[in-house]
Parts: sequence; structure tokens; C-alpha cells
Amino acid sequence: MTGTTHEVLRTPEEDRPDRAPSGVEANGLNVIPEAERHGRPAQLFWPWFAANVSVLGLSYGSFVLGFGVSFVQATVVGVVGIVLSFLFCGFVAVAGKRGSAPTLVLSRAAFGVLGNRLPAAVSWILTVGWETVLTVLATLATATVFERLGWASGTPTKLVALVVVAALVIIGGVMGFRVIMRLQTVITVVTGVLTVAFILLSTSHVDLAAVAAVPAGSTQSVIGALVFVMTGFGLGWVNAAADYSRYLPRTASGRGVAGWTTFGASVAPVVLLVYGLLLAASSETLSTAVAADPVGALADLLPTWFLVPFALVAVLGLVGASAMDIYSSGLSLLAVGVRLPRFAAALVDGVLMVAGTVYVVFFASDFIGQFMGFLITLGVPIAAWCGVMLADVALRRRPYAEADLFEPRGRYGGVRALPVLTLVVATLVGWGLVTNASAGWLAWQGYLLGPLGLGGRDGAWAYANVGVLTALVVGFVVTLLASRARVREQEAASPTVGARA
Repeated sequence: MTGTTHEVLRTPEEDRPDRAPSGVEANGLNVIPEAERHGRPAQLFWPWFAANVSVLGLSYGSFVLGFGVSFVQATVVGVVGIVLSFLFCGFVAVAGKRGSAPTLVLSRAAFGVLGNRLPAAVSWILTVGWETVLTVLATLATATVFERLGWASGTPTKLVALVVVAALVIIGGVMGFRVIMRLQTVITVVTGVLTVAFILLSTSHVDLAAVAAVPAGSTQSVIGALVFVMTGFGLGWVNAAADYSRYLPRTASGRGVAGWTTFGASVAPVVLLVYGLLLAASSETLSTAVAADPVGALADLLPTWFLVPFALVAVLGLVGASAMDIYSSGLSLLAVGVRLPRFAAALVDGVLMVAGTVYVVFFASDFIGQFMGFLITLGVPIAAWCGVMLADVALRRRPYAEADLFEPRGRYGGVRALPVLTLVVATLVGWGLVTNASAGWLAWQGYLLGPLGLGGRDGAWAYANVGVLTALVVGFVVTLLASRARVREQEAASPTVGARA
């Protein structure tokens, strides 16, 4: 049967709906059928708020001040970086509403059906990394709270915490979209209330005189802090933004999709980061402790009776984010070309998450240095991909040709050389303009800082990490200027003959 632009292609095997067990989401990379599209843009508030209400946002106050900026500078950087980076997520979410397919399927229109496997692989590594980081933090926080309560401590406690946290995350990721949406609604209410309680109980630790005394930093320090905030928040989610808007009807408001995604994702981190800045600027001891245990260290600010509720809010917030990550990482793994049902891909990623958590919790050291290195290093190619994707979404005026998203011989092609080359070049340039001295295995980065007269790896620009912004701008500008004619040609093409729906 000849495919049309509104038919759902169910071949090849890897792209058709999964044969899932009862109660498990069956949809994988396929376009969501019309009968299953439902809801309103406002419902996007719940998953995005729940995924970002984690008390980890408080710890970012210490991370940002670590760049040597003042409270005012850090506040401006935090608000701008969070809202702007999540606005990128909002724009990508619009593509999900238009195409009703996962993010890393829709970007095939820009990179080609086969060429898109490169950004899909980067996306998979990033999401698996993020879910591992969040599980590590939940495990450490639980162990710290238990130790404060005098219940138990050491390896056995960490193992039990890991098992509980990993089980919640993996179950959510395996069960799929509907379970995650219900889970996030509960997490939103519980963590929202308990987070407000945490703030009220810890206000006595804020020293406004100490906050005002923090000296201002250089332009380079401000840029470095801005890049860190963007990579830690919106750029860490942008490659999954369409995964949760793809179930909306095509008639849903594009502005509503972008607006509710941005608002839901931004409102909690902005409040948490600003309050975290107040706490970190008030206590150098707290800032030092956060580097070793970003969430658990916050327990020292609380009365004993609130430690159990604190553990609950900490774990639930991190579980909410991890569940969304493992769901999207499974979709990214399928987009790479691995032939598995969606729920099996999520299970594979869950095993990798547990293995990574065991290594970090029981064997590794210097968590914050490795964390920053991870964010910045993968932030560069994701920023480049984001630039390409944002420009591609901006250029399109018509719905995606669904069948051709799965057909290398279709209008989107197998490999689109320019976007792929743009991604590679922007990444190489970006890595040459970032440094991660605290992570020894990344000492090779920053190779362009000297040749470009920016002072080398020890100069003033070494920690500004302008490579992330450079990759984003290069990806966007090159695609916007060079792909307009190609997009118009794609949208004018006839349906691919022979595409089976």
C-alpha cells in the first residue's frame, strides 16, 4: 500500500510498535496513532515540573558560586540559563506535537534516517549518564539521612537504598508513558509541598551579610557559570523534549506546548537555585560538603524530625527525573538502530544505570569534578545537535511526512552530509574551547584556546566553556542559512512510492 504523509509506517521491525506485556506501553519509535493522541498542552506541566523539582537544584547554588561570581551575578546567570535552556526544550516539544514521534526520530528529517544514528548515540550516552548521576545522588542522600538518624550506615545501607531507587526508576521506564505521567503527578504534589517545608525550616541558615560580601567575578566567570547552568538544566533535557508532547493532538496549540514545557520545567529550578545560592553564600562549610554529597549534605541544615520527609522529597524528586531519563534513553537506543522492544531497551539501560551507580558510590571519588566533566563534554555535541534541530524546526511549515521518517530512500534521505558534518565540526571546535582540569581523563580538551589567543588551558577563558555556546550557534546558523531550500524541497515532495503503512 502506498504511504501518505499521515499514515503510520510499521516497518522495518525496529520501528513498529512493540509486542509488549499487558500494562506496558507498546509504542516505540513509531508515530503515535490518531486514536491514542489526547490531552492538552497544560498537562505537560506535571512531568516537567516533577522532573526538575529535585533538591539537587539547591546544590547548584554551590556549584555556580564555585565559578567565582557574586550572588547577584549568579542569580542573573541562573534565571537566564534555566529559562533559556528550557525554552529550547519547549521549541523541540513543538516538533513532537507536529510529528507525534520521539525526538530522535523527528531529527531524522534534519540528519537523514541513517545519519541521525550519530546524534542518537550521543543522546543515548547522555541520558544513561544522567539517570546514573541521579540514582547516585538518591543513593548517597538516603544513606546520609539514615546515618544522621542513627539507624544504619555504610555499605549495607547504600545497597538497600540503591535497590529501592533503581527499582522505582526501572519500573517507571519499563512501564512507559502513562505510568510515568501518573507517577510525575504524584511526585509534583508531594515534592512541591515538602520542598516548601524544607525552605521554611532552613531559612535560619541564611546570612544576608555573608551573601552580600561575596565578591563579583570576571566576565569569563559569568559566562562559565551560565554555560554550566544551561548544560545542567535545559540542554540536559532537550534531546528528550518531544518524547512527552508526541501524544498530544495535532490541533494542540504550539505556543501552549512550548510555554507549558518551559514554565513547568523552569519554575522549580529557578526558586531552588536562588535559595541554594543564599545557603551556599552563607556557609563555606556547606559548599565544601555539597561537593562530596550534593543532596545529602543539605540534611545537616534540618531538625532531626524532618529528616525522613527530607529523604522522601530527595528520593522522589531524583526518581522522577531518572524515570523520564530512562524512558528517553530507551527510545534513543532504538533510534541508534538496536532492534529491541522499547521496554527491553529501557531495561538494558537500567542495568547500565545500576552498574554505573555501583562504581561511583563504592569505588570512585571526586564526584563533582567528574559530574562537571560529564556535563560539559556531552553538552558540546548536544548543543550542536540542538542548534541544528532548532533551526530545522523553525524552517518547517508543514507536518512531517511520517512514512519517510523510516525510509532512507524517502524525502529525508539516508545521510544528509551537511548537518552531520556540521555536528562533527561544531563538536570538535567546541571541545577545543572547553576545559575540565578536575577530570584528568579530559585533559586533552581546550586545544584551541592557545592557537586562538585565549590564553591556553590556564588562561582567563579556560573555564568559561564557550565551546558549548559556540557549538550551539554554529549548528543553528549553518542549518538556518544552508538548509532552507532543502526543507522546502522536502515539503513539496510527493509521498514515497512503496512505503508501507
